[in-house]
Order: sequence, then C-alpha cells, then structure tokens
Amino acid sequence: MKKYPKKIKRLIHGYAAKAYERELHRELAKLDRSFAEWRDGAISSDELSYRIHQYETGPSRKLYSRYNSRDEDMSVAYAIVMGILDPEEVPSELVDAIEGPMNFFRRMKERDEQGEPG
Repeated sequence: MKKYPKKIKRLIHGYAAKAYERELHRELAKLDRSFAEWRDGAISSDELSYRIHQYETGPSRKLYSRYNSRDEDMSVAYAIVMGILDPEEVPSELVDAIEGPMNFFRRMKERDEQGEPG
C-alpha cells in the first residue's frame, strides 16, 4: 500500500472492513438460502454439504484474499468502482487519496475485465 497520512490509513482500513462485511453478507445470504432449501427438504444433506464446500473454496476464499491483503487502498478503490461502497458515503478526502487506484479499476470495468485487487 502506498504511504498515506494516518487519518487516511484509518479511513481506508474502516471502509475496507465495511466493504468486506457487505460482500460477505451477500455471499452468506446465498448460502442461507441453501440452508432454507435443506430445511424444507428441497435439497439433500449431501447437496447442502457440497454447496458449503463450494462457498468455502470459492466466495469465502476470494473475499478473504481481496480484503485481507496489504493493499487495502486497492480493495476500497475496487469496492467504490464496483458499487459495493457508494461514493457518496465515502469521505471526499479518501476518494481523492485513492483516485489512482480507482482509475485503474474504472479502466478495467470499461474493458469489462474483472479487475480485482490483491
């Protein structure tokens, strides 16, 4: 991560945690639907176990890697550009500080590439 003033570092850390929580919540909600299907008898225990495994080796691992790297500024920039964080909720001083990484993800998005941090 680039060197930032302490205040910006704290903001980056806080908003990275917020973005991680939002994405994790979204993925866990999907898994919760599988549990509901299992409780309703719509899927077998074996199928539920398979879906849990898929979650652990897919979304869970991906999100952990994305948000638990040394490049939290890249994670926050990604979250803003991809709509996980609303730019209106992020302090303008933080947006200004990570404008470079945000431009990187904007270019990736324009090219329809999945530009992910870390």
